[in-house]
Amino acid sequence: MKKPGENNLMFFSGRAHPELAEEVATHLGIEITPTKLTDFANGEIYARYLESVRGCDAFVIQCHTAPINKWIMEQLIMVDALKRASAKRITVIMPFFGYARQDKKGRGREPITARLIADLFKTAGADRLMAVDLHTPQIQGFFDGPVDHLFALPVLAGYIADKLDPETTTVVSPDTGRVRLAERWADRLGTPVAFIHKRRDLDVANQVKVFEVVGQVKGRTCVVIDDMIDTAGTICKAADALYEQGAVNVIAAATHAVFSGPAVDRLKNSSISEVVVTNTLPIPEEKRFDKLTVLSIAPTIARAIHEVFSNGSVTSLFEGDT
Repeated sequence: MKKPGENNLMFFSGRAHPELAEEVATHLGIEITPTKLTDFANGEIYARYLESVRGCDAFVIQCHTAPINKWIMEQLIMVDALKRASAKRITVIMPFFGYARQDKKGRGREPITARLIADLFKTAGADRLMAVDLHTPQIQGFFDGPVDHLFALPVLAGYIADKLDPETTTVVSPDTGRVRLAERWADRLGTPVAFIHKRRDLDVANQVKVFEVVGQVKGRTCVVIDDMIDTAGTICKAADALYEQGAVNVIAAATHAVFSGPAVDRLKNSSISEVVVTNTLPIPEEKRFDKLTVLSIAPTIARAIHEVFSNGSVTSLFEGDT
């Protein structure tokens, strides 16, 4: 029983990645609120909460994994159901923000789909968004409300730091767009930074041409960092370029393991010695391989939920990183 005016946290999960939701709930010390989620014969989704949610502080987690459009729609429907059932505040947790790469118009007659996703959740009734390592931080400005931008850097860099000697390690950005992220990694690990100049073929998706390495990598262990690994073309070509410049070892680290199409085969057959990712997206057994290390992001999400619920500071979780 809760007195009127007293906050009541309720945690809800979609069907995309129940293992992560269960882990977050365990860290919070609560149960996932029972929810009926089913598909009609024509593919429409039905959602109903099996307990009263009136006046609650609701947190709805859903991973935007394949089939991505289905899981985004399910989360939107869950938010709408909460709004219509009189939830006091609705926080949408998307460990991986779907369509985040479509955050600007590169050419004429293109959509800005990341803005569309933010608008859809606002219209559905979301009061707040929470995401891990957005493709670009500017996406926070697409949502008209608070956005908690969480970072996987402490989890990933903590693991890497225990394995490598900073005196012989270089953090490498796979392109110029990730140099700022590489600098934050380098500050954390105490290593120099390098980056790879590349050019994409605008007419062919996921096609990358690597040109040259800028920075000192000869005789060093290189940690190639990125926000996601999709088809793995970028990161594998980056590793080849680093070995050509004299690197003795290459480790890949990324937050989101999208692993589309040929990604797993490319990584297994690449010169990369280890691939380190988090579990923001589900990784089925058929996409796991010997070189893969999966770290849990659940403690970070759970701590952020606790800070939001208790009106604390989410920024304080990342030791000043904003």
